[in-house]
Amino acid sequence: MSARGRPEPAAAARAPAPGRPLVLRGRPVVPGVTAGEALVSHETISGWGGIDPAGGVIIEPRHELYGVSFAGKILVFPGAKGSSGWSAFFQTTRLNGCAPLGMIFTRMSTKVALGAVVTRVPAITALDQDPVEVIATGDWVHIDADNGLVTVKPGGRDDEATS
Repeated sequence: MSARGRPEPAAAARAPAPGRPLVLRGRPVVPGVTAGEALVSHETISGWGGIDPAGGVIIEPRHELYGVSFAGKILVFPGAKGSSGWSAFFQTTRLNGCAPLGMIFTRMSTKVALGAVVTRVPAITALDQDPVEVIATGDWVHIDADNGLVTVKPGGRDDEATS
């Protein structure tokens, strides 16, 4: 169980075989390649009033990641909610040096697409498995949005599996 009482994905559903990374295929939104630790939200994220763009912290009081910073992480989430100002708040995180390293999301919208573009981080959607269910916070994630690939090393970094 997670800190918020949500069940964690079953290990068998996440990894194809012990010691092997999980490879997902999807549609690129913003090209580029990056890698880092995953931060997974099962809930959509609000820009205006939902994040503090000065620190990249989720400030929506009832959000499962309230008080957690996505700065320097691969943000895995269903999508955006709220006003069209969503993209401006995420652009401000980039300007303040506290943006996520990359974005993986399940629900495409103009808000989240524009937010990914102005944040200028590799972003991918429409994966062949639900990333919110098969990636866990703390997993090491490599996004190759140039080729529509996401490689997941459960439990953390493994240079051999992500190189």
